Amino acid sequence: MKEKLRIAAGQGFWGDLPDAPVQQVEGGPIDYLMLDYLAEVTMSIMQKQRSRDPRAGYAKDFVPLMKQILPACVERNIRVTANAGGVNVKGCADAVSEVARELGLSGKVRIGIVTGDDIMPNLDELLSRGIELRNMDTGEPLSTVRDRIQSANVYLGAAPMVEALDRGAQIVITGRATDTGLTLAPLMHEFRWAANDWNKIAAGTIAGHIIECGAQCSGGNCQYEWRSIPSLATVGFPIVEAAPDGTFVITKHERTGGWVIIPSVKEQLVYEMGDPREYITPDCVADFTTVNLEYEGRDRVRVYGIEGRPATDTFKVSISYSAGYKAVGTLVYSWPDAYDKARAADRILRARLDRMGLKFDQILTEFVGASATHGPLAGQPSPDLPEVQLRVGVRSEDRAAVERFTREIAPLVLTGPPGVTGFAGGRPKVEEIVAYWPALIPKAEISTAVDVVVV
Repeated sequence: MKEKLRIAAGQGFWGDLPDAPVQQVEGGPIDYLMLDYLAEVTMSIMQKQRSRDPRAGYAKDFVPLMKQILPACVERNIRVTANAGGVNVKGCADAVSEVARELGLSGKVRIGIVTGDDIMPNLDELLSRGIELRNMDTGEPLSTVRDRIQSANVYLGAAPMVEALDRGAQIVITGRATDTGLTLAPLMHEFRWAANDWNKIAAGTIAGHIIECGAQCSGGNCQYEWRSIPSLATVGFPIVEAAPDGTFVITKHERTGGWVIIPSVKEQLVYEMGDPREYITPDCVADFTTVNLEYEGRDRVRVYGIEGRPATDTFKVSISYSAGYKAVGTLVYSWPDAYDKARAADRILRARLDRMGLKFDQILTEFVGASATHGPLAGQPSPDLPEVQLRVGVRSEDRAAVERFTREIAPLVLTGPPGVTGFAGGRPKVEEIVAYWPALIPKAEISTAVDVVVV
């Protein structure tokens, strides 16, 4: 058993800094590289991609990245956990296998393929047996939107990834797994933690939570004394340096920008936080009120004392469905009286839409520069504001109504208040709304599969 394990975060979302994983591999010693690509809406995007091309449906950025770093990973025995598989895990694994062969690494790379999270093909059978998949927020049964569903994926925990690592996989590719599981799995594998050693499993879960958003815990998006954060242009992504007893240090490579300090770690700890005493994952229930933080040197924050409780008997399911159409249009009004002009333009636009008898589920107006961020808390905007952006969005089940709205923004330039600009982007585009449906499903209903292939 190793006395210390270094797990580096390389991506916080699909579209994060493309050179961050390279920096993590080249910048100093690490044992694992964790890459988190998926968000709720990402799954529906990937389902659409796969419907157009059966070979698509995964994070394609992952493939050229592996081409860049795979030789170093093989040479230094750096293992990779990634949920880049999206809704086509095998397709992603096949693409990485082809890259390995191109690099002359045949016989040197083992890829673990974790499937079972995608329950789209099983939805009707599940519903017919009374598994209602009720919306966790509204209580409605999934049957009310069945004909509009685009994707349905279970948040798998660490267990199948641990199995893949136990079977020798150097690269583990999953679909919709928990962000925290990508870090927890290597810890369970290397330290041989039992799945019911709740304090250690909670510690590994919280370690994964701290680094799951990449540089958000090492200086990026950090509110604390943000002007003093050094060199965000070269921000270092975080590394978990863990011990077998469940304690760990959050750090980063030397000579990189950003910082790892207690306030930056605290800000990430409360990210997406509900009840801090019950942070529920498929692997455990972690108690964030037991987290202790202390400095262990420059850019080193030690985390210890974490407690956990048994996991629940359900998985969370991330379901997306079509919910109509939307469009957003903007205009910028300049001084003098910028705010009053923007408000007048909004009234004019709404009156014209009302006169045409168009039906919208919602019309939302924001005055960017005056009150868009803080709403009523912003108070009365100053009459001396140099400019205000009028941003108006509509949503409706009727695409034609949304289309008509997109044609009503531009005329305000010559038929509304003076001093307007900012329409260079042209007519707004109509976009399909993809809504989120969270649900729970008994764990007994889900079967995962792990396949390990030698390239």
